[in-house]
Amino acid sequence: MEEKKKRMKELVDLLNRAGRAYYQEADEIMSNYEYDALYDELARLEQETGTTLASSPTAHVGYEVLSELPKERHERPMLSLDKTKDTEALKSWIGPHRTLLSWKMDGLTIVLTYRDGELFKAVTRGNGEVGEVITNNARVFRNIPLRIPFQGELVLRGEAVIGYKEFERINEEIPEADARYKNPRNLCSGSVRQLNNEITAKRSVHFFAFSLVRADGVDFGNSHEKEFQWLKEQGFEVVEYKVVTADNLEEAIQWFASQIEKNEYPSDGLVALYDDIAYGRSLGQTAKFPRDSMAFKWADEIRETTLKEIEWSPSRTGLINPVAIFDPVELEGTTVSRASVHNISIMRGLELGVGDTIEVYKANMIIPQIAENKTRSGVRDIPKQCPVCGGATEIRKVNDVESLYCTNPDCQAKKIKSFTLFVSRDALNIEGLSEATLEKFIAKGFIHEFADIFRLERFREEIVEMEGLGEKSFENLSASIGRARKTTLARVIYSLGIPNIGLAGAKLICRQFDEEVEKLLAAGEEELAAIDGVGPVIASSFTGYFADARKKEQFFSLLSELELEKEERAGVQDLKGKVFVVTGSLVHFSNRAELKELIERRGGKVTGSVTGKTDYLINNDTASASSKNKKARELGIPVISEEEFLKL
Repeated sequence: MEEKKKRMKELVDLLNRAGRAYYQEADEIMSNYEYDALYDELARLEQETGTTLASSPTAHVGYEVLSELPKERHERPMLSLDKTKDTEALKSWIGPHRTLLSWKMDGLTIVLTYRDGELFKAVTRGNGEVGEVITNNARVFRNIPLRIPFQGELVLRGEAVIGYKEFERINEEIPEADARYKNPRNLCSGSVRQLNNEITAKRSVHFFAFSLVRADGVDFGNSHEKEFQWLKEQGFEVVEYKVVTADNLEEAIQWFASQIEKNEYPSDGLVALYDDIAYGRSLGQTAKFPRDSMAFKWADEIRETTLKEIEWSPSRTGLINPVAIFDPVELEGTTVSRASVHNISIMRGLELGVGDTIEVYKANMIIPQIAENKTRSGVRDIPKQCPVCGGATEIRKVNDVESLYCTNPDCQAKKIKSFTLFVSRDALNIEGLSEATLEKFIAKGFIHEFADIFRLERFREEIVEMEGLGEKSFENLSASIGRARKTTLARVIYSLGIPNIGLAGAKLICRQFDEEVEKLLAAGEEELAAIDGVGPVIASSFTGYFADARKKEQFFSLLSELELEKEERAGVQDLKGKVFVVTGSLVHFSNRAELKELIERRGGKVTGSVTGKTDYLINNDTASASSKNKKARELGIPVISEEEFLKL
């Protein structure tokens, strides 16, 4: 018994670490297959011992939200679903009952509230009890109705998802491989929880309803299917479903399986829900699961094969990703011969060595993964030299995850990825310099540093003779380079590819120092960290970059080729010196970022918390008992609405 309890403690710790990495840090320390196997082992041990540890993932739903978005407690806790991979077990669970079988969509669960026919509120699932208010973001989802015919209060749940095509499009626009999203779910989670809903609007988020919580005064005849049909009449897209019984369950499951390959949106199984509302409610719930529904996970098609090699793929930041290459196998109707291993921690967990007999599968019937290593010969031959430049490599541990990095600052792979970022749309925006073209120019010695891109005229004769180029292409490229010479300091800072500094962060820093280069470079780490929205991580990255004399020299070399223009600012500086805090939902502005930008352009400053230095708290619900309103009143700070702000 003691051995079992000791193993339970190990499993709880391991699964919780994996959960935090996956949900909060967008990282993976183990495969989904391994997580499910360990979770099932823990559940079995808990049943055998009759003990459930307080921190067990079988007893807790999700993790606490880590975000600046407002938080709100759900009217009813949102439980996860019990699951099975056994068709016979699901058939037994259905018994004689009419059941709805639908996709279990793989995105972010959202609760919508409508009042008087208008979208009133949207809240994420969060940890199941407390979620984040993302109403402004929900308003820009592609298919959510902002107004509906029903005038009473409506509360429903559904899944926000991003399709595979959109996922691929967005990843293609991210030059650095290690910065790309691992799957549509991670992309969706980040998109839905943006503080600036302009970003959300650009990412084609869709919403599919899967549960009606409450619709005042409407009789649904004790049928969940009638709820679905009514939601369709209100303008919602409802998750695709089929009505099944135990008799036709297998046929329906096969139909869903046949649709996965052509399905536009990601799913990680199916959901079975008793159609009879009263019967389902009479069953009640456990501490973790409702008893009226059950998740069905696909029984993974697993093939045995031999690991031939580990391919190491370097990226712009120096991260070198391991990819398993194995003898080709047929999986879910396609031939598969490679699978990402993500990092050295996962390799070591699998004790993965060349020549091992491994089992592979497709996670959610889509993404090739290694399920198990049968022979476990052990990790060996981690390259000591980068496969691209031959420079020394090192293993670094970040958030308990070990990964391999190239330490050579002049690595060719780093240069190609860095230059790809440099010419991208949000940076210098130079058309005609694809990654392939940059690779050719770097290999020929035309480009050694960023400034060299503006000196390509020196190599005109050689470039026009290169395959795939020519006079016309060079003319177009020269014109684009000419246009790029006029730019802003923020774009230049972003284009350098300094770790942790995006365009928004670059703008914050440049505005703070009036876009004057000398002031910018003279700033210390503490001064930079004090800028609202910057913080110590970005500040350290910035000062660390310019502490390198060579990088600083190349930066000035680049500036000598450019004509910097100041960002457009409002002429009126009527808010100069005023400090604002913004909270709650907005009406006149599409999001807080828009209001913040207006305040800053007119000389004011926006901070995240109410302090003695705050001049105004903007909150349309001026009478609310929120913590920020309470703090403002204690300090004698005026709480004003948008209307009152605009009168200022």
